[in-house]
Amino acid sequence: MSWYEPKTEKPKIPSEKDVWAVCPKCRSHFEKSAWRKNDFICPKCNYHGRLSARERIARMADAGTFVEVFRAVSYSDHLEFHDVSGAYRDKVEATIAKSGETESVVMGTCEIAGHRAMLGVMDFAFMGGSLGTGTGERIARACEQAIAERRPLVLFSASGGARMHEGILSLMQMAKTSAAIARLKEAGLPYISVLTDPTTGGVSASYAMLGDINIAEPKALVGFAGRRVIENTIHQKLPADFQSAEYLEKHGFVDRIVERRELKGFVAKMLEYFGF
Repeated sequence: MSWYEPKTEKPKIPSEKDVWAVCPKCRSHFEKSAWRKNDFICPKCNYHGRLSARERIARMADAGTFVEVFRAVSYSDHLEFHDVSGAYRDKVEATIAKSGETESVVMGTCEIAGHRAMLGVMDFAFMGGSLGTGTGERIARACEQAIAERRPLVLFSASGGARMHEGILSLMQMAKTSAAIARLKEAGLPYISVLTDPTTGGVSASYAMLGDINIAEPKALVGFAGRRVIENTIHQKLPADFQSAEYLEKHGFVDRIVERRELKGFVAKMLEYFGF
């Protein structure tokens, strides 16, 4: 045995989750680099994966035109809510620190292929994209600013529903946002709603379905109550594609399914059609 043995380090082997992406719909495995390169779209089943608010804004707004508004408007913990997993305030503050966002929707003015617009994007990574008092206030204020500046509203929804940590005031945001959009329409301004995966609960039951045109990404889950809840209530088996974007388009709840790469151009055409 040699009196000197060089120190060797074990090679760092990346974990499976760092290398592979798994499609939530068809469960296909492919390299994460391919997943990102393909714009987070499954190359096998065409499921459109979730994007953060900032990733979505980068794809929709013309470079250098997005100006964020109402960032200071955030959550309210009027109930001082606690459950077995801890305090609501602690959970939100941890989410803010991790994500860099201060609410589940990011609002701002921008241009979309040269067309002036008010752009809002929900982020599912922020408390499940839940509709809280801050979310509703931002949307309501955005409608007011859109009316003042004569801008159409383009809003991307991605949500699990109302944020029940905030109690009845969270549910009140359904009426508040719907009323704000009604005022927007009374002012003669169009509202384009884009439904992404998932758009459910109180969001789907309010402003998400109130667009002058409702667009959805392929394979997006759009609905109110969950499949198991409905099946246990009506004691019937639902169709396999129930609550998918394709099912909703077939039954008239969605006007058009648009591929992610074509979305900006399609929205721009709609804005031009509406005269903006």
